[in-house]
Amino acid sequence: MNTAKKKLNIWLVLALAILALFLIFVVYPIGLILYKSILMEDGTISFSYFTKFFSKKFYWSTLVNSFKVTIASTLVSAVLGLIMAYLLRSIKIKGSKYLNILIVISYLSPPFIGAYAWVQLLGRNGVITRILNSVFNAKLGGIYGFAGIVLVFSLQSFPLVYMYVSGALKNLDNSLNEAAESLGCSTVQRVWKVIVPLITPTLLASSLLVFMRVFSDFGTPMLIGEGYKTFPVLLYSQFMGEVSTDAHYAAALCVIVIVITLVLFFLQKYIGNRLTYSMSALKPMEPQKVTGIRNVLAHGFVYLVVLAAILPQLTVITTSFLETRGASYTGQFTLQNYKNIIMPKNISTITNTYLFGLAAIILVVILGVLISYLTVRKRSFLTSILDTLTMFPYIIPGSVLGISFLYAFNKKPLLLSGTAIIVIISLCIRRMPYTIRSSTAIIGQISPSVEEAAISLGSTEVKTFVKITVPMMMAGVLSGAIMSWITLISELSSSIILYTSKTQTLTVAIYTEVIRSNFGNAAAYSTVLTITSVLSLLLFFKVSGSEDISV
Repeated sequence: MNTAKKKLNIWLVLALAILALFLIFVVYPIGLILYKSILMEDGTISFSYFTKFFSKKFYWSTLVNSFKVTIASTLVSAVLGLIMAYLLRSIKIKGSKYLNILIVISYLSPPFIGAYAWVQLLGRNGVITRILNSVFNAKLGGIYGFAGIVLVFSLQSFPLVYMYVSGALKNLDNSLNEAAESLGCSTVQRVWKVIVPLITPTLLASSLLVFMRVFSDFGTPMLIGEGYKTFPVLLYSQFMGEVSTDAHYAAALCVIVIVITLVLFFLQKYIGNRLTYSMSALKPMEPQKVTGIRNVLAHGFVYLVVLAAILPQLTVITTSFLETRGASYTGQFTLQNYKNIIMPKNISTITNTYLFGLAAIILVVILGVLISYLTVRKRSFLTSILDTLTMFPYIIPGSVLGISFLYAFNKKPLLLSGTAIIVIISLCIRRMPYTIRSSTAIIGQISPSVEEAAISLGSTEVKTFVKITVPMMMAGVLSGAIMSWITLISELSSSIILYTSKTQTLTVAIYTEVIRSNFGNAAAYSTVLTITSVLSLLLFFKVSGSEDISV
């Protein structure tokens, strides 16, 4: 009896401890934002900050702009991702293995790096702009504004849709496709009437992730938006701007973002549940060799899209070896940019990125495995609450989380602002939901009878978890951890709000160098980040034993 109580207490204590962490670092900061959004300077409660936003066009027009940009980018990303996934799954494309890697690499870097690179190519003084102006004797205005923002977001976000849809197509029974073909359906009809309906839940889920990512990103519209101001730019300027900042008004803006993302999340869940199909790939889709014009068009389209997606990374790497004078390049080869970033005052930026990322990943893996085990194997009212709470960071944009952390932890007894700890915790919280979901899927594939057999042979429940369950999960957990690591080191939205001169990371350094027009240093930092991501991706392939990434 005492042993049973001891076992029960261990899991109960773990569940309570993890619940307490999420209450402190998720519920409390978000609750504080909600409170500050209706708290006036004189201490009274009022909704005047929300009235201020919706009554002035200067403010609410930024929300309209954000929806325009986000909807357009999401639609383009969804179409591109669907077409690319279908072509690479159904047709034998030469070099498809390497094309897949390039597509994933194009997704790994933050969108604002793509914006910076496209400015170098299609800005008013960009390489391509100068060529076009010279050839056609024109005066092109560059990539700035609505069209430029959509271009950058679409090329940077379609790989996410591609990875999700590619995974769904892998599980699709191709006999359905063949049956439609035998009934006289054309390729377009088969895709539209058979394949798209079957993968609609996946398409919706990936599109929602794109929508939320684009909607909350401020780096890209800040760099190339110019007069086209979006909601995240307004939020950032209200909280971090050099003039006319208003913390309470910024809190109200955060609440508006949270409400919008919550509505989108539950809408996607509802639609996804209504349209879910159960598929068993008895005959999986295999790439077929095609000939003639269809083969040429397929290869041409895939290669062109991949080139456009990877072009920012190629531009960044190339320009990192070019000499700069102010904001322009002289065209001379140099290593000075790399010498600049490894100077004693700058090298900490690189080491911070690795140290903070590793610390966050260790926490993410430990907590992710424990939470997934508790919610799957130890189901109770308490673990159900824990499971719900752990999904909050999945919905909340990084900038909102960063602002809420500064509100919550800028005074004793939890004075964390300005420290490395607050950056690590924010990174951990941001990536936790993804790791929990992947770990939960892995545990679901492990039969409870394996653990029951070990316990029946005299092993304790905790020992069984440590010696049997965790090792069986490890390959999948490590693969997930590597992918989480790649996204962690690319995080900007929360880090830009929480960093100090001592806790600056690579993404923050790239952004600040671009804003200062130190393009050479920005390119060198970006190259370090890109190479780190590529090496991590290759490690993922090695650990997972897979040649592609599909979600």
